[in-house]
Amino acid sequence: MPIKITDLNYVYSAGTPFAKHALKNVDLYIEDGEFWGVIGHTGSGKSTLFSHLNALTRIQSGVIQVDEFTMTGNGGKKLKRKNRPDFKALRARVGMVFQYPEYQLFAESVEEDVAFGAKNIGIKGDELAERVENAIKMVGLDYEEVRSRSPFDLSGGQKRRVALAGVLAMHPKVLVLDEPTAGLDPRGKKEILDLITEIKAALCPTIIMISHNMDEVARYCDKIAVMADGELKLTATPKELFTQTGLLESLHIEMPQVTALACALASRGLDVSGAALTEDELVEEILRAKGVTA
Repeated sequence: MPIKITDLNYVYSAGTPFAKHALKNVDLYIEDGEFWGVIGHTGSGKSTLFSHLNALTRIQSGVIQVDEFTMTGNGGKKLKRKNRPDFKALRARVGMVFQYPEYQLFAESVEEDVAFGAKNIGIKGDELAERVENAIKMVGLDYEEVRSRSPFDLSGGQKRRVALAGVLAMHPKVLVLDEPTAGLDPRGKKEILDLITEIKAALCPTIIMISHNMDEVARYCDKIAVMADGELKLTATPKELFTQTGLLESLHIEMPQVTALACALASRGLDVSGAALTEDELVEEILRAKGVTA
């Protein structure tokens, strides 16, 4: 399900002294099945850009195509019904998981909470029950153990999984995640990211992950979009981006820790490539430099 964004602009508080141009002439094409990372400093436009994909933010200027859905700008005004895309169907297709999604839980039981979104798009009866059970299992929770429990009695990590299950029960083909590992310890971060990889293979072919963590983006993403001051500065693969030291400095982007370590070792005379993005790649480089074969 490809996504095409053309000449997208957005201004907060337009026409007032507090107007802020949050997006400026953004063009982006995302192929079906890709895993994108989106990086940039706070206020760069990352979340505003991708909240347009399922019409949580309405287009003021520009065009967005998500598979068969086309959304066009109307100056931020409400479109007449006959000109509107089917937002309910669109939101079933594009799932959004916000930062700290556990704060959005509200129902009396886990089962009710996970069912809420799917119910809203018209799923009923046995199909609804099956989707809820499968979604809870997909996020690594024991369905029988948690189904009747209050989501507020769960641990922080379990709450986050329940919130994610609520989106998965709608069977989205695109999953947008805003800082999915925020506030988690290193083990929890790895578990969530590995889970996202499994979800990509099983249910949601296209993943878009907004992140401030360069190590996560370098390890998991196929391509990276760099945002700054409301503009899309460039798109690149992790290797293309994180091997350009001068570019990173100009955009105030940190290297992944592994890449920074590889560069530090190279500067001290060890013959290793500064293109290592993961621990495994760096170990291979060090062994090669030392003449050690596996």
